[in-house]
Amino acid sequence: MSISSISPVAHYITAEKDESTAAATYAKTDAVTNREVTSFEKDASTITSASDLLNNYSALQTVLGAYGLSSISGETAVIKDLLTQDPTSSTSLAKSSGNATWLAFADAFQTWGENGGSASATPFTSDEISSIVSKFEESQYEGSDANQDSGLGNALYFTRTMTSGMSLSDIMSNSTLLKVVETVSGYNPDQFGVLDYSEQESLLSKKVDLSDFSTSAGIQKYAEQYLAMLQINPQTPDKPASMLDLFGGDDSDEGILALFGDSGSSSSSAAALF
Repeated sequence: MSISSISPVAHYITAEKDESTAAATYAKTDAVTNREVTSFEKDASTITSASDLLNNYSALQTVLGAYGLSSISGETAVIKDLLTQDPTSSTSLAKSSGNATWLAFADAFQTWGENGGSASATPFTSDEISSIVSKFEESQYEGSDANQDSGLGNALYFTRTMTSGMSLSDIMSNSTLLKVVETVSGYNPDQFGVLDYSEQESLLSKKVDLSDFSTSAGIQKYAEQYLAMLQINPQTPDKPASMLDLFGGDDSDEGILALFGDSGSSSSSAAALF
């Protein structure tokens, strides 16, 4: 059976079991990803300060991609603050922003942040280099055209990023997590995005049950619901040109609705809202 004949949900179930292997395979065949990984592995051990990283364009794109921050690759001032401020301080940008993704990034480079952007020991240990490469390959795999068209990339990202400890504000600070939650809640992300933050929060607080994310099985089921909703109400995927780009099924109604139980009517209620 060719991959194109597999439903997105079935494809997700297969890919989620060993995404790191699928991503590594993709990285070997995608010229841009392969080049960036090779360059980062060569340079990482020589990067000993925030300034070094900021001045190494290729390595910076790999690190940002690994931490889901490719969208801020052009915001040098923000990146510098995240790398040179102690993330445990209430006045740091990472802490005060309330952005869980920013905080995770700053925490990873806390050694630099505690010392104004440099330290005697590099944060790029062999284990950290391996982890960054793996996460970068996964982000590139998830962001590939095929996986964005089907929604698979967002579903995989949601599965590996969502945790039981996240609050609604954490979810709303992450554009991909938010898109998945909006979709499962029955809202069109483009239309929902024009609402004020407070209006979005109010609507989602009535739809999102955080206990759904208390287990890995619950998170996976939610990702499957997202893919099923896309089969019912297709969306045009966002495909902004990344900095790297500049260089370089089962369609039965019963099978889909079975994922939702009584909540399968959420899309009709959303239509009434908009």
